Amino acid sequence: MNKYLQQLVELSKFDKEIDDFTPRIENVQKTYRVTKEECDAISANIEQLDNEVSDIKVQKSQTNAHIAEFAAKIKDVAKKSGLAKSEKEVKALNLEEEIAKEQLEAANEEIARLEKIIDSKNASKEELVAKKSELEAKLTQIEAEISSELEAIEKERAEVYAQKTKLVGEMNQKILTFYEKIRKWAHNSAVVPVRKQACYGCFMQINDKTFAAVVRAEDIVTCPHCGRILYKENI
Repeated sequence: MNKYLQQLVELSKFDKEIDDFTPRIENVQKTYRVTKEECDAISANIEQLDNEVSDIKVQKSQTNAHIAEFAAKIKDVAKKSGLAKSEKEVKALNLEEEIAKEQLEAANEEIARLEKIIDSKNASKEELVAKKSELEAKLTQIEAEISSELEAIEKERAEVYAQKTKLVGEMNQKILTFYEKIRKWAHNSAVVPVRKQACYGCFMQINDKTFAAVVRAEDIVTCPHCGRILYKENI
């Protein structure tokens, strides 16, 4: 096989190996990422519950203020009733007292309702906090497990990069530039084999003349259909 073609085949394989490291790393990190996202979502839910409880406590405080107002009003009405001189005045004060008592009762019921909601949200928060604690422990374990895997992958990637750098340093720059131009659009299929007289980049059948040139491997031959660099695997 032509020296330059051999170099292009090797370079293409190095580039594919290098590009394949990214999905490998992402796959190793996937479990950690998914667990971290779940943990973050729980943290957001806990924060939301805290905000909701805080808002309810403000409502409760306002309702307690109303209760104090209603209680004071009832006390004031009772005092006025003792000083009332006419039946009409007494009836008006009694009505005012009944209204204040109804308002007081409604406010107390509202306090009880708000307290139940607070208890429910606090219970939900406790469950989430416990779940978050479990996930954080799991994250620590996952991080330790993937650390060695990532280290091994990074070492392997560094070795491939070193091999590629050495090869590139030995290559003809015009041929290298030609390869890079094809790789810009063909990516990892810039250099492809010919199988059953078909380009394995575009999968189109090539003519006999081109196929014969690929088999001889004396020159760099490109696919007449797509422009990828071709080579015969069994040479």
